Amino acid sequence: MSEVHCLDPDGPAIFGCAQAGCRVCQDTLVRRHEGLVHCILRRQAAGGLAYAELVQEGRIALWRAVLGFDPGRGVAFSTYAGTAIERRIWQVVARARRHGQRPRGGLSVGQTDRLEAVGEAWHRARVHAALLEAVAHLPDRLQVILVAHYGLHGQTPCTWQTIGQQLGVTKARVGQLHQDALVLLRLPVFSARLRRLCGQDSRAAYVRTMALSRTWQQRKRGRNR
Repeated sequence: MSEVHCLDPDGPAIFGCAQAGCRVCQDTLVRRHEGLVHCILRRQAAGGLAYAELVQEGRIALWRAVLGFDPGRGVAFSTYAGTAIERRIWQVVARARRHGQRPRGGLSVGQTDRLEAVGEAWHRARVHAALLEAVAHLPDRLQVILVAHYGLHGQTPCTWQTIGQQLGVTKARVGQLHQDALVLLRLPVFSARLRRLCGQDSRAAYVRTMALSRTWQQRKRGRNR
């Protein structure tokens, strides 16, 4: 059966065509964006392409990005694919290090450290996004306190006194609400994804969280008497 490919190679429809199995569109997109693989390797590995294995891993990530990209989400393909390529390269390097090996072709220590830094930055970005997602599920006033106190939106962190003035409550009350917010944020109902990313999704971690929650509830009842 012959393949029918998208007639508009520059429009968003080409991604849908590629994801429907059209090899022509898949190959077109991979060839068009293959320079992104080389760009990332040069930038992150501090000099030309150090070895062919990473290039191949980057191409695999690019191909998967073509199949997973959704133009309707408003994110540029280069951003989406770049993240996927950096992540896969970091995973390859990290896996090789865990096994006491260097990937074939050899990276210098400095080059490997740069790639690991990419992975660490990517992980921090995921954790930050999961934190914002969890905070967004808290009551409005608790959201305000956490965002303002920790500068979660990139702004300068605020003191409890400043936050209290904004909310019309005392500094001590802001401290109490801050503690309430932190306890709620630990509960899986609010932060399941965040807990997974931070390695706090074990049974023991959940037991500790529930014990902390019970203690908090008892203290809160005492405050309200």
